[in-house]
Amino acid sequence: MTHIADLRKSYERDALDESASHVDPLQQFDRWLKEAIAAQVPEPNAMTLATVASNLRPSTRVVLIKGYDARGITWYTNYSSRKGQELAGNPYAALQFHWVELERVVRIEGRVEKVSAGESDSYFKSRPLDSRIGAWASPQSEVIPGRGVLVANVAKYAAQFLLQPPRPPHWGGYRLLPDNWQFWQGRKSRLHDRLRYTLEAEGNWLRERLAP
Repeated sequence: MTHIADLRKSYERDALDESASHVDPLQQFDRWLKEAIAAQVPEPNAMTLATVASNLRPSTRVVLIKGYDARGITWYTNYSSRKGQELAGNPYAALQFHWVELERVVRIEGRVEKVSAGESDSYFKSRPLDSRIGAWASPQSEVIPGRGVLVANVAKYAAQFLLQPPRPPHWGGYRLLPDNWQFWQGRKSRLHDRLRYTLEAEGNWLRERLAP
């Protein structure tokens, strides 16, 4: 029988050196995300989103990145969900990507804001029909008596909207505006590489190496 405390892995795939990393963390993220996609790691666009409620209890869930640029990292969800309610009360969050096969982690922290209605409308229209109906059918994070509620709601809204469901008023995008990035590359003997980028007052990024 294998004991969980005995599970170990030696990280030896790559290194992360200051001279080889980009001075702009967004460009470094773009490089690593594209390499994860090219390597066909499972769901390279999946990221853990951490928020904190008014009672200071943190919570996490996995969401999918839908865009990134100089403005920040974007995803879409139900504004009435637990994460939406927590972001309404505390508009700061953290994101984490873990590309296991590449032995890499990216952590991102910053303030969160809603994207424009136009951006949300545009993305909503690009979604498959079933997903657009699902946005209406699921009262996300609410207690329901059974799956039959969802099935009934799908039938209801499919009949109501046919092929043109509009974007629900409770559904749309968020954008995290990074002020702190960390890039982690697994290394042998647990002497991992960690680079932190901190946004300074003048808009420049301070790059520092952290002990693993």
